[in-house]
Amino acid sequence: MARKFAKDRFDTHMQALDRVGAHRAPRRQGRGWIGFWWALGATVLLIAVGVVGIFAINNRLNFSDIPGLSSPSSTPVPTETAIPTVEPTVDPTLTVNVLNGSATNGVAASVTDTLTAAGWVVTATGNASTDTEPTTVVYYADASHEGAARGIAASLPGSKIVVSTGFVDSGADLTVVVGNDYVLPAG
Repeated sequence: MARKFAKDRFDTHMQALDRVGAHRAPRRQGRGWIGFWWALGATVLLIAVGVVGIFAINNRLNFSDIPGLSSPSSTPVPTETAIPTVEPTVDPTLTVNVLNGSATNGVAASVTDTLTAAGWVVTATGNASTDTEPTTVVYYADASHEGAARGIAASLPGSKIVVSTGFVDSGADLTVVVGNDYVLPAG
């Protein structure tokens, strides 16, 4: 049988009163959900920042599409336009020098024959300072001679044109430096 003790002050307290001493009040209902909602909010925020960061890194983020955020005085985006090129021409009034920059002998004479047949007047031929030029280049110094340079380049397949003042002292309007890519015509 259970032993009965004498009544003291702890036996007479009411149930509605808070506990005293080492006893704690019972936890409120739903308190564990507060931490869950904070964690969920932080997760959503981090994901949103990550998505915006990825779009910004890939230059796919465009705030001008959002109404009210774009400024009315924004500068227009330039559109690509075709750069006009000068048409190749043959101008027998211009002077042309031909220099052999290849390791093959007789190339300057062959190019002179080709250009003369195309209507050009070659005033001088010779050897370039080197015989290791990889490609044939038509040099011109005056921008108004670009069409003529393109005309010479059309007569010498595979050649390119370059604006340069390096051959101004040669006395010619156009200078052709024949490279190792030039193939002598058969015959």
